[in-house]
Amino acid sequence: MLSFKEIGIENNILTAIEDLGFEKPMPIQEKVIPHLLQENCSDMVALAQTGTGKTAAFGLPLIQKTDIANKSVQHLILSPTRELCVQIAKDLEDFSKNIKGFKVTAVFGGASIENQIKAIKKGTHIISATPGRLLDLLNRGVINISKIKTVVLDEADEMLNMGFRDDLEDILKTTPKEKNTLLFSATMPNEVLAIANRYMKNPVEISVGQRNAGAENVNHICFMVHARDRYLALKRIADFYPEIYGIIFCRTRRETQEVADSLIKDGYNADALHGDLSQIQRDTVMNKFRIRHLRLLVATDVAARGLDVDNISHVINYNLPDDNEIYTHRSGRTGRAGKAGTSIVIANLKEKGKLRDIERQVKKKFEHKPVPLGKEICEKQLIHLIDKMKAVEVDRKQIDSFLPAIYEKLEKLEREELIQKFVSLEFNRFIEYYKNTADLNVPDSSNKSTRERSGERTRGERHIDSSDQFTRFFINLGKTDELKPTNIIGMVNDFTNVRNIDIGAIEILKNFSFFEADSNYTKQILKGFEGKSFNKRPISVEVAESKKMEGARSGSPRSGGGRQGGGKPFNKSKSGGGKFFDGKPKKKRY
Repeated sequence: MLSFKEIGIENNILTAIEDLGFEKPMPIQEKVIPHLLQENCSDMVALAQTGTGKTAAFGLPLIQKTDIANKSVQHLILSPTRELCVQIAKDLEDFSKNIKGFKVTAVFGGASIENQIKAIKKGTHIISATPGRLLDLLNRGVINISKIKTVVLDEADEMLNMGFRDDLEDILKTTPKEKNTLLFSATMPNEVLAIANRYMKNPVEISVGQRNAGAENVNHICFMVHARDRYLALKRIADFYPEIYGIIFCRTRRETQEVADSLIKDGYNADALHGDLSQIQRDTVMNKFRIRHLRLLVATDVAARGLDVDNISHVINYNLPDDNEIYTHRSGRTGRAGKAGTSIVIANLKEKGKLRDIERQVKKKFEHKPVPLGKEICEKQLIHLIDKMKAVEVDRKQIDSFLPAIYEKLEKLEREELIQKFVSLEFNRFIEYYKNTADLNVPDSSNKSTRERSGERTRGERHIDSSDQFTRFFINLGKTDELKPTNIIGMVNDFTNVRNIDIGAIEILKNFSFFEADSNYTKQILKGFEGKSFNKRPISVEVAESKKMEGARSGSPRSGGGRQGGGKPFNKSKSGGGKFFDGKPKKKRY
């Protein structure tokens, strides 16, 4: 493997990245950096999973090719979220710390536009931006990108998934024809190919791993449960992996907050990350997670895009995403930098077909495992406790003076009794909570009921009713129209001119489809779709009647067993339930 110096990185940048712990280039860096350092390099499409070192792959060459004496904007980097935008800017600042006068500015929504304008007017060489805020500044005449040398589209597939196609095209139209366009993406759907074909000139394709495949170091596990037991299964999974340091992905901001609230009330070291938090709140949560003050981060897909954290042990899909490619992004958060990781799915029997589709996408099979029983969790936690005790370093200088009094207190206890009391002191809450708990597994051909092998009895557990916070819509487009979930999300964003509408379940059938969206935007969605067409076919959208689904159960070993959990309704079913008659959806009009 070549060194960074051997692939062309200059000494003033080398010393900075060595201070950051960079030793040898990662595969994507070894392929991309020499290409970009060429004097007249061509446009480029780079395919690599999250966490493979993409920022350094394009960032180091951009810094090295920057003319410090020229204070105008020379390079533009576009990314889908403010977290990723800020992270890129911070990384570039770290890489360039030894280059006097080098300036990079982050431009994103949710922060003071006046401060960003001041920073730009002082002069900046590279702008890291989200599409919406950049367009705002372009329309105000604050930024001039008519003479830039490079445009980087980072996480291009995610930008298109979020409905930024029109914004991207408006931005690219204002850039010069003689520039380099660099497109980085984890997957290559048709929408990304269309951008590449329209705005790039004979791009060279560089890839690490197979196109649209999952990370090599990630194993994929599925736990099959009834939808109503999803939250109980989540807690058992967290308890079964005592050293878990992971991200729990939920579909919507509301569900994310409610699951996090319930975990916190149940005694788990968790917090939420989603778009409804202020920038200060989001920064606080992410910093706590980075330094491991949090062990479980409950997040939406969009909010987690800018979270650059290594050594994540597990990714848990609380709900499967509507788009299979999003699963690839999620699972790519673990198994980074050559380390092993685990991606877990909590699924129900209706999602078997979706699981098979994902297996084809990531080119790996799910390992179907039974949800751990109480006895198995207690044994795992007990062994973990003993291992922690054995690994404790004893500071004899500090503790020796206390030992005589301790020995006196314990001298009447036999060895076996002492061990039992020590274990019980820390462990009784798990034993009590999991005594006679239910078997959550769904019997099917790949996972027979485990109740027989365990001999455990079922005890009653409290249910939380789910409140229906979504409206279910009928749309007269389906598979025959080549409709995809990303099309629906994009149309909702474009037709309503609102970027933050929560989208729930999407069900695409042969000739029509259903999708769920935040009930607060029902009228805007209905009005927005009026008179619109898709592939030259007029669109008809109406409200379809939906039914409420059962919620999750509560209680926790970490909160003293019988204590109630979050008390908030959550865990909306993926299917959304619609009522039918005569084979057609039952609808109502506003």
